[in-house]
Amino acid sequence: MTVLAPVQPAATGGGRTVLLGTVSSDAHTWNLVYLQLLLEEAGHRVINLGACVPEELFAAECHRSNPDLVVVSSVNGHGCTDGKRLAAVLRADPALADVPIVIGGKLGVDGSLTGAQVAELFAAGYTAVFDDGADRDRFLEYLGRLELVAADRSA
Repeated sequence: MTVLAPVQPAATGGGRTVLLGTVSSDAHTWNLVYLQLLLEEAGHRVINLGACVPEELFAAECHRSNPDLVVVSSVNGHGCTDGKRLAAVLRADPALADVPIVIGGKLGVDGSLTGAQVAELFAAGYTAVFDDGADRDRFLEYLGRLELVAADRSA
């Protein structure tokens, strides 16, 4: 049995705007509910687009909400394939070129991704890849590093 320590909320005003959704082929929602709660507990504002999000909707919502981070989740095993297509749409837009994009969950139909598949996701434009089995603390550490980078940029 794994026992997880509670997440400590970020300092007031320190949170970021996070855009959350699944790849276009993924109809699962409980993963999104969990991620939204985790992000909110960490002090971030979350815009949850839900399941089966078309690439164009991710791009339009990025323009509308100007997120500090885009989080893409998948549990159906098509995250690598669909995720590359999503990253291509977002990275082709010069206004979205610098927005951090992370992807996680069950990203391959055969379970864990190969090193080559992870490299493909990074080459497509993802700033972090959390393959199936990545723990919550690793994701929260990444969020903390983003906070430090954002603080450095604004100083």
